[in-house]
Amino acid sequence: MSELLGVAVLGAGHMGADHVRRVDRVVSGARVAAVADPDTDRAEKAVAGIDGVSVHAEVAAALDTPGVEAVLIASPGPAHEEALLAAFARGLPVLCEKPLVPESAGALRVVEAELRLGRRLAQVGFMRRYDAEYLRLKSLLDSGRLGRPLMLHCTHRNVASPPGFTSAMLVNSSVSHEIDAARWLLGQELTAVTVMRPRPSSTAPENLIDPQFVVFETAGGALVDVEVFVNSGFGYQVACEAVCESGSARIGDEHAMAVTTAGGRHEEVARDYLVRFAGAYDREVQAWVDATRAGRVTGPGVWDGYAASAVAEAGVRALESGGRVAVDLAARPDLYA
Repeated sequence: MSELLGVAVLGAGHMGADHVRRVDRVVSGARVAAVADPDTDRAEKAVAGIDGVSVHAEVAAALDTPGVEAVLIASPGPAHEEALLAAFARGLPVLCEKPLVPESAGALRVVEAELRLGRRLAQVGFMRRYDAEYLRLKSLLDSGRLGRPLMLHCTHRNVASPPGFTSAMLVNSSVSHEIDAARWLLGQELTAVTVMRPRPSSTAPENLIDPQFVVFETAGGALVDVEVFVNSGFGYQVACEAVCESGSARIGDEHAMAVTTAGGRHEEVARDYLVRFAGAYDREVQAWVDATRAGRVTGPGVWDGYAASAVAEAGVRALESGGRVAVDLAARPDLYA
């Protein structure tokens, strides 16, 4: 491996461009070696001022660029399966933004492809596992000081949904982070989903069911509820409260700066996820680079990505049917035990 890990970034949109910046300016031990995006002008803009980067319209060309030793996938979800399999075929370690693959069948094909390799190659970008507040909550729950967790109450609010955002995407895009966070915090699989529909907000686009109230059941008997509201208009807010037998713990309320002046007190509210979780993204990518350079794969893997897709699919069916839907999850292979 070279002195600096050569990374190919696939996708140069909002997330991909931020990762290009992160690898170039924030993370140590890595460099951007190639970028692929069908919009090559957008890719050229993302790498402006960075030396030694090749720009490509096709994934294969980026992966085959001399000096590429690892892959960071930040393209749209439907393109992930092909990119992951191409990286696996070349033996390249991968950090793949969520979703692993939007459909559980495709995600399971990725799991099976990695199993055929007999070793882990991919990490999935569930960055909340690297957020300082979530890490503190995980440590507290694992310590047992509060007794068994009984419930998680979660909030996920966005300022406004992007164009083309659908009612199903509140579950399979927005709430996918809560799905993984709940599995990780509780150490339990999610087994069933119910989605309830409050009165739609007047701020939501026409025909968008927003907000939604999602309830997950777990294999250990805990309940997880998520208020997801993607057109709140006032800020990006993510919070989680764990209610346990001997106490509760809540995160997400006090991460922003508060300013007090003669006229009163003002607290900042993040406007998007790249602001709220900037530190988590930095720690996630640094951990991936460090592990890759050491020949290891850590963090959430393709099984976690598959499980999240399977739960999200059940959630979409629950939204459409108005009833409780059981999660259909394959048996977990020993590689991911």
